[in-house]
Amino acid sequence: MKLRTIAIDDEPLALKLVSGYISKTPYLELVGAFDNPLDAIDFLSNEEAELIFVDIQMPDLSGIEFTRTLEADHKIVFTTAYEKYALEGFKLNAIDYLLKPFSYEEFLKAAGKAHKMAELEASALPTVEANNQFLFLKSEYKIRRINFNDILYIEGLKDYIKVYTSGEDKPLLSLNSIKSLEQKLPEKFMRVHRSFLVNLDKIETIDRSRIVFGKAYIPVSDQYKAKFQEFLDKNFL
Repeated sequence: MKLRTIAIDDEPLALKLVSGYISKTPYLELVGAFDNPLDAIDFLSNEEAELIFVDIQMPDLSGIEFTRTLEADHKIVFTTAYEKYALEGFKLNAIDYLLKPFSYEEFLKAAGKAHKMAELEASALPTVEANNQFLFLKSEYKIRRINFNDILYIEGLKDYIKVYTSGEDKPLLSLNSIKSLEQKLPEKFMRVHRSFLVNLDKIETIDRSRIVFGKAYIPVSDQYKAKFQEFLDKNFL
């Protein structure tokens, strides 16, 4: 299994070093590199990362303060030039603490701990058959069954999602995140923008890098354009 991993460091050389270490480690996948923890928080509001390498001493928000904003399921490795922060880091249940400058060998030891822990957690989870037909969604104090085949697209707002379905005049509004919903959807759903997921089976018209659903025009952002173009190429006459 590969761990989705991000690096955060306000020093460009340090960020480049850690990002390079992540990229060449077979069981890690670099999904983001940030010189500002606030940008990382924004990224994590829509994307998933299991492992985070974060510097401690940074302007605006320290690595320790950043870690306190996260959910408990993130695995943290602190990187810093100051040994005095080690105790505080371990109080936050960090996987490891790397003192700069550190070698790739030292990096691997920390990454290996995180990977082994993730494997143990995965093996302890009960096996449940995936459902690829429908999901239940809480909307307006009711729990609604939504068939995947009925979904046109999903829009993510700050704290809510809107699910647009065929045959319905208004979208279903639910207190949820687009990131958590994406994990429950089958492969025929694709993220084409940080705020939009579309049902590939329902696409009938594309107008200048925008997917058309009735009067709605869904943009395909640069971040997701290559993946969407791959889908088009495979299905283009």
